[in-house]
Amino acid sequence: MKRLKIEEDAFGQALWAAYKGKEDVYEVLERDDGFVDVVKAAAYFSEYEAWSEIERKAMQFVKGRVLDVGCGVGRHSLYLQKKGFDVLGIDISPLAIKICKLRGLKKTQVKSIEDLEFKRNSFDTIIMMGNNFGLFGDLEKARRLLRRFFDMTSDCASIVASSRDPYATTCQAHLQYHKLNRERERMSGQVRIRLRYEKYIGKWFDYLMVSREEMEQILLGTRWKIRAFVEAGGSHYIAIIVKTLAPL
Repeated sequence: MKRLKIEEDAFGQALWAAYKGKEDVYEVLERDDGFVDVVKAAAYFSEYEAWSEIERKAMQFVKGRVLDVGCGVGRHSLYLQKKGFDVLGIDISPLAIKICKLRGLKKTQVKSIEDLEFKRNSFDTIIMMGNNFGLFGDLEKARRLLRRFFDMTSDCASIVASSRDPYATTCQAHLQYHKLNRERERMSGQVRIRLRYEKYIGKWFDYLMVSREEMEQILLGTRWKIRAFVEAGGSHYIAIIVKTLAPL
């Protein structure tokens, strides 16, 4: 994937404004059916004490050498680094990675999830926090990348992945979008979105939200399996996914 142009890094520009001290910075999430939502950029800088209970619990499953996929400004990477873990944070946003470095993250790369190429046994844990299981995009891409994750991790590796159950909603706009997706032969929780901030407009990309049952179906044939779900009720959950060495 080509490196983001400055005018396309809306996510990074919002983070940069927040990092430089601007108050009430919001990124705009625009869905391809016209639905719009906003996220306060300050949330990406939250410290451990302000995380949800399930985020804090999920960190207990991290071990060894860590790859943080879609690290943003490094809130999880920096926490783990302080705990003594060897962490590499990757993000497609050059500005997000610049902020990570300024905040003290030692190992970073500007890289898309689609461009991951590491040798076997490079990592023991891959974290995909902040709903970043969604970066898999769609069923086919998810299975392809999960096989790549298998090849670049140790025999006892795990994936700690956050997602949201798209069906845990009564919002008619979301339910109608689920129906539209099924008509287009897409998964119900597969959303096509782009990010905007001030004059900056990101590229359209697919983001995948799945139920717990759908996640288990996605893992079939990838040699990964669910060990446990960390949850506290509601739509948000974190899956602890472990490697199985049994032959296909």
